[in-house]
Amino acid sequence: MPPKRPPRGVPRDRSGGPDDVVGVFRRAAAGYGFVRPLDAPAGDRSADVHIPVVSALDAASGDTVRVRVSRARDAGRPGIAGEIVEVVKRRTTRFVGSWFEAAGQGWVQIDGTGFARPISVGDPGAKGVHPKDKVVVEMVRFPTHLRDGEGVVVEVLGKAGDVGIDTQTVIHEFGLPGAFPEEVLDDARTQADRFDESIPASRRDLTDRVIVTIDPVDARDFDDAISLERVERGHWLLGVHIADVSHFVRADSPLDQEARNRGTSVYLPDRVIPMIPEIVSNNLASLQPGKVRYAKTCWIEFSPEGIPVHSAVEPTAIRSRRRFTYEEVDVFLGDPDTPAVEMTPEVRSLLGRMRDLARILRARRIARGSLQLEMPEVKIDLDRDGRVSGAHVVENTESHQIIEEFMLAANEAVAEALKAAEAPFLRRIHPAPDPRKLRQLTEFVSELGFEVDSLESRFELQRLLDMARGKPEEHAVHYAVLRSLTRAAYGPQDEGHYALASDCYCHFTSPIRRYPDLTIHRALEAVARGRRPPAEGLMQLGGECSDLERRAEAAERELVKLKLLNFLKSRIGEEMDAVVTGVEAFGLFVQGLGLPAEGLVPLDTLPDDAYRYDRASHTLSGRRPGQTFRLGDRVRVAVARVDVDRRELNFRLVGRGRRPKAGMRDRHAPKAKGRREHPKRKPKGKPSKRRRGR
Repeated sequence: MPPKRPPRGVPRDRSGGPDDVVGVFRRAAAGYGFVRPLDAPAGDRSADVHIPVVSALDAASGDTVRVRVSRARDAGRPGIAGEIVEVVKRRTTRFVGSWFEAAGQGWVQIDGTGFARPISVGDPGAKGVHPKDKVVVEMVRFPTHLRDGEGVVVEVLGKAGDVGIDTQTVIHEFGLPGAFPEEVLDDARTQADRFDESIPASRRDLTDRVIVTIDPVDARDFDDAISLERVERGHWLLGVHIADVSHFVRADSPLDQEARNRGTSVYLPDRVIPMIPEIVSNNLASLQPGKVRYAKTCWIEFSPEGIPVHSAVEPTAIRSRRRFTYEEVDVFLGDPDTPAVEMTPEVRSLLGRMRDLARILRARRIARGSLQLEMPEVKIDLDRDGRVSGAHVVENTESHQIIEEFMLAANEAVAEALKAAEAPFLRRIHPAPDPRKLRQLTEFVSELGFEVDSLESRFELQRLLDMARGKPEEHAVHYAVLRSLTRAAYGPQDEGHYALASDCYCHFTSPIRRYPDLTIHRALEAVARGRRPPAEGLMQLGGECSDLERRAEAAERELVKLKLLNFLKSRIGEEMDAVVTGVEAFGLFVQGLGLPAEGLVPLDTLPDDAYRYDRASHTLSGRRPGQTFRLGDRVRVAVARVDVDRRELNFRLVGRGRRPKAGMRDRHAPKAKGRREHPKRKPKGKPSKRRRGR
């Protein structure tokens, strides 16, 4: 009897037996796969269900499926097993691959390892395609272990390896949006025609205030600006002025519907796919220096010690006095009297106040238990053709930290204001870690020699991170802590933000590039008019925005991976220092420290030994001394194999990495301070606003 034909679009009825599990399927190259239950904590693989090749139906990687769990376990394989009984929802029906001809028929080998056999696409002359061309295939019939798949070529991208084909490949693979529909552009043009920089009576005129922006050197849109004054009793009055995108993007308008469908701007290494047309995002709403622009201003009054005592939000009109780059502000911070950066005396005073208050706020945030994870962050450099030319470390300098502190303060103040008004709104949620994972973390760091109490206390977790800084075990500890944390998401639930030690938090500061921020602006406007923002649909909207955010992040990672694979395919044997980012029974995943290429060191290429895998401690342990590998270890590897079409990179172990002396940081190691959440990414690897607002 042939396998049950699954649906291709809308989710079906999810009712099932008591042993049924709904989750996301990932297929391995050998045909078998695993299903991660939808309710499984991020990073937790203990609940994964193994799916033998004969039990996978025609599910493809990324599909949401229903699994009937078997009560028997697979012989010789730990964990539970099951069979897919229904494909609930397809992740996509379009795939990218390489075209070839055989036996008078056209075939496409889909990129990656999700499809072991090529897909039949019929007429070899269709669309003028040539051998080794990259093409987009619409799947007509998904393959199973009993039959081949069938599809149709819907677009020819071009010859593999040509300039820009890698970017087009990822755009189609992830279903990223293309050009804006004409009705959306018409809406944007209408908004441009209506805007004349006049200041209506409904807006407070702040054009005489000293206000500045601080952004990456290559920024095109400016969605936040800062003012700061000392007022009575030595208090601080911080103004966080955010582009009033909601003035131009009206609810349910074509602009709004398109923005919701996109969810976020996508920052690929060589381009930006904006959420809102450039007419609005780079002009009308962008807080450009010297121009009157509309804003939503969040005022926060702090005591001299940095304690917030009052906050308010109002519609304003501002005129930025100066556009700073992060580099310019860092020059000022190094020497406040420097003549190297031109500015008026009043702007120079403003920067000094910003530095002082940000330091106070940062100290207070850390004191309340906010976690400061430090991870190597290396960005690739591209040449004019979009090919990798090198890489550089992204520094989290004090200029970045100043803006980060002010954005965090504004996000928290706005969330508290909406909560006080009993208004439903889309929060930024970061649940507390699973206590079981924290117990595993305790065991892991104890093996490294760190004496800790229960890591279920955020302050003990914070103390652990502080103890590890500058020590040889720093990478291991920070990677392990990162893996114990859950992923942040959007939703109306009152659950707080664990990493920031905030009981009430939302995203308000980037409405140009994040749809959740735009909803917060509208909620504030409703409350100001005495109305209650709508609560219905917030849970669904939060899920949609979270999914779109993760899609954007995954697309960026995949394109970086593709570009690095193309860069390394002619560099077999090249050595690099790397850090172990994952430990599995079949080998080590490592990522280069100087070039952020991630690949596998297969188990059978490690020094000859009998290795034991321990999932809880993230270790592969041999019997011989010095043959233990764990998460965060420094290693020296060489490029061994590159397969661009299958997206595979294998390294071979050359030696153990150089370890810095205790208390000293390796001067060759990246010093960038990455965070769990990266809310904004910019193209071409330049410094960004990615930490703003978290």
